Amino acid sequence: MRIGVDVGGTNTDAVLIDGLRIVATNKQPTTPDVSSGVSAAIRAVLGDANVAPAAITAVMIGTTHFTNALVEANRLDRVAIMRLASPSGEALPPFTGWPENLAQQISSETFLLPGGYEFDGREISAFDEGRVRAAARRCREGGINNIAVSSAFAPINAAMEERAAQVVHAEHPAASISLSHTVGRLGLIERENGVILNAALISLARHVVASLERALGDLKLAAPLFISQNDGTLISAEDAARYPVMTIGSGPTNSMRGAAFLTGINDAIVMDVGGTTCDIGVLSKGFPRESSISVDIGGVRTNFRMPDILAMGLGGGTRIHLDPARYMADALVESDLRIGPDSVGYRILQDAFLFGGQTLTASDVAVAAGRTRFGDASSIPPLSATVQTAVWHRMQAMFAEGVDRMKTAQGDVPIIAVGGGHFLIDNDLPGATQVLRPPHAAVANAVGAAIAQIGAQLEQIVDYDSVPRHAALERMREAVMARVTANGGQTDSIRIVDMEEVFLSYLPGRSAQVRMKAVGDLAEPTAPSMGTAVAGVRHAH
Repeated sequence: MRIGVDVGGTNTDAVLIDGLRIVATNKQPTTPDVSSGVSAAIRAVLGDANVAPAAITAVMIGTTHFTNALVEANRLDRVAIMRLASPSGEALPPFTGWPENLAQQISSETFLLPGGYEFDGREISAFDEGRVRAAARRCREGGINNIAVSSAFAPINAAMEERAAQVVHAEHPAASISLSHTVGRLGLIERENGVILNAALISLARHVVASLERALGDLKLAAPLFISQNDGTLISAEDAARYPVMTIGSGPTNSMRGAAFLTGINDAIVMDVGGTTCDIGVLSKGFPRESSISVDIGGVRTNFRMPDILAMGLGGGTRIHLDPARYMADALVESDLRIGPDSVGYRILQDAFLFGGQTLTASDVAVAAGRTRFGDASSIPPLSATVQTAVWHRMQAMFAEGVDRMKTAQGDVPIIAVGGGHFLIDNDLPGATQVLRPPHAAVANAVGAAIAQIGAQLEQIVDYDSVPRHAALERMREAVMARVTANGGQTDSIRIVDMEEVFLSYLPGRSAQVRMKAVGDLAEPTAPSMGTAVAGVRHAH
């Protein structure tokens, strides 16, 4: 039995699953401190299912903490950067292209040091231990405890980054060291940006993980805690505290994985409508399509694993900007009406007309038009049929445009509508072969967290002239599957779910950049005593 939790900007959702059966679900308003909302949601699903905490074998949580911290430039650590790429890697210094306020908040010391490799493994220049040691000493004396290390082509050969980490640790034992090859792909600047963001989030990550573990402790939950990653797989709470940047896109990813699980459809477009936004992504083989280009996080270009998501400012709490004097209008012009992108967010229970507030939201219009039923419809001011139709058609046009932007080929596609605001999507949405609304669609994000697997990725440049293609790919397959096992995956369940092979015409011989992804089921811990659960709840171990 597992519990999955997803913390969104408006709601915190939780599900309790027994094997592959959903036993209980709950939706709570997201609280400012987040952890109390998580506690309330977990307590509710345990109570609804009448299950004792000792029956739970694992808890999976997806959180928005780190995304919000970067977007708001809040609660970030100062970071020293050691780049091992001189002399060739000095043309663009660290923090190039960053938003000025974010760079000023994070940047402390920058050290451009000899080192790094060419694409084929040759050294750019030799590693200089003395200079790395001097840089570490300066950080220690300056009270800088978060250090990001990057090196040219480190994903191909990480030896210099790892050697630098050993030297820094010996000279500055209190330092938290982030290495670029653990978070990013090929491409020095974007990978370095990612590792700097990771280092800046370390203190917050430790605080968040500790508070979540405390919340589970208060609920008497002894089950291990896992955190959802950007690619739809899990990492341990301990690893999440070291690699928080790998969890930034977990919200939309959880929804997409949950949509695939709830419908049994592995290839479709998923529209996750929350209270604030609609996230649109593409399911491919049951996993989110990953972005193939640099991803912008808080204005910073990065290249770590992120789902290819289009976020629209349209959700259940989105404000409908219309003069109250026009609510009963028989005709509207374009300038009369504006939808979003601002939202009342988690204050929908106080601000929307449905709940006694004074703000017209998308949910108010949907209820008034008879598209859904909740809240107090009598609290909504009278809206003319013209206004209701105009707002509804404008929203469908926005959704249809979003779907069109995410398609990679012509023709209609199946749409899976999930999230608490999925009622905003019309069954006859243009561009859709059908609109599917599976049971538990409102908490698909928490379902995605609960059923998540252990995963790993490996990326290399391979010369097929020196190693036969089949031998090189088999070696990578064994290596990436071994990583899944090391991360806690069940060996006999591991499979390759994605492989990308791009031949590099600008290199001599037959060279290719190969990326391989494997996933496996979470290895089951020792099952707790079945006597802790109430009769009538089936156990599938």
